[in-house]
Amino acid sequence: MPLTLRKRAGERRKGRMFMLRKEQNDYLTQTDPGTPMGDLFRCYWMPALLSEELPEADCPPVRLKLLGERLVAFRDSEGKLGLIDEFCAHRGVSLWFGRNEECGLRCPYHGWKFDVTGQCVDVPSEPAESGYAKKVKLKSYPLIEKGGVLWTYMGPPEKQPPEPEYEFCTVPLNQTFMTKRLQESNWLQAMEGGIDSSHVSFLHRGDLSTDPLFKGAAGNKYNMQDLSPVFEVTESDGGLLIGARRNAEDDQYYWRITPWVMPCYTGVPPRGDHPMHGHFWVPIDDHSCWAWSYDYHPTRALTDHEVDSMKAGKGIHVRYVPGTYRPLANKDNDYLMDREAQKAGRTFSGVEGIGMQDASLQESMGPICDRTKENLVGTDNGIIMARHRLMRSAKALAEKGVIPPGVDPEHHKVRQAALLLPRDVQYKDGAKEALKAKKGVRQTSV
Repeated sequence: MPLTLRKRAGERRKGRMFMLRKEQNDYLTQTDPGTPMGDLFRCYWMPALLSEELPEADCPPVRLKLLGERLVAFRDSEGKLGLIDEFCAHRGVSLWFGRNEECGLRCPYHGWKFDVTGQCVDVPSEPAESGYAKKVKLKSYPLIEKGGVLWTYMGPPEKQPPEPEYEFCTVPLNQTFMTKRLQESNWLQAMEGGIDSSHVSFLHRGDLSTDPLFKGAAGNKYNMQDLSPVFEVTESDGGLLIGARRNAEDDQYYWRITPWVMPCYTGVPPRGDHPMHGHFWVPIDDHSCWAWSYDYHPTRALTDHEVDSMKAGKGIHVRYVPGTYRPLANKDNDYLMDREAQKAGRTFSGVEGIGMQDASLQESMGPICDRTKENLVGTDNGIIMARHRLMRSAKALAEKGVIPPGVDPEHHKVRQAALLLPRDVQYKDGAKEALKAKKGVRQTSV
């Protein structure tokens, strides 16, 4: 029977009993090869690059780091995608310097050449008839393109799952928009911010009425009228459903329901007819991650105004340092903190933009948050259950080879929802159909 937690924010409880021990915190935050959580992540397809980073055949290669592994990606002369070990098998030169030519990446040091599978196809110093090149192969991972994103699977080839089926990457491209940004913190504290619905009424309160991708939604008023939501958290096939309940008029509750699909996908409940949005939090290493942010609408193309707003850093997106995916507001410039705006109430934290409001506070916890010092309360139930499910799943994978939740593409076909329900109706019942991704059907929103 699914496990459910229910608690009102502010209600007395022994929050300290849910704090993690150091070894548990290490277990959850370490994702290098050979770690339990690293093995868990390697069960899934994950966003690796934006399609725009490898826009055409024989374009420059891109270096990247995922789950502690340094890699290089390229699109060959026939348009095939490759993701291989960054370093040449000869003397360890970075293949980012390589020449992308004639269906392979050629090391500029001594001319060794590798195809998209990592297979060495030419060693100029050795006679072709020796067959030496065929004996050399770099580590490689599959790379596929879907929804404007290049996805990779870094686990055992014989266990490769079907392609991802998240709704944002299956709608027409003119209905979806994706960005990524560097976050200088461990993946877990970033993800935990993504499933925490209670902070919206404080941290983002100024943006609910001004941000072009949020303002005007009828549900915004309930976030501000009731600052003590009741949380009901239920295990789903793919992870969790996190329901935040606030008081509304006419004997109703306003529900915002956040799906979390293991290990790192979150969907933010929608507002009005604005595009729906959410995140992936993909570890680079133990001290940093890629925060992927998507917006999409299931029944219409995104408007020019919406896309322009996203590119300008509105909604959950950010502005970049030119030529990079690092936010323009970052720890080196104190996130462009504006104390006057904070004091005047234009922004609650003094940091502009929803995405950077979240990132600045999550990075302020340090590269890896020390969860042994936490004091958790009722609004943290989703976070508590997510941690427990991650640890249980990693243990089951390590000890029994059990495939974790969220690998099955059917688990991806879930939606976030915001709706009014009579007070005597449980959200799991009243929102059952709203939480299913259905082609051509509008989102359920207030």
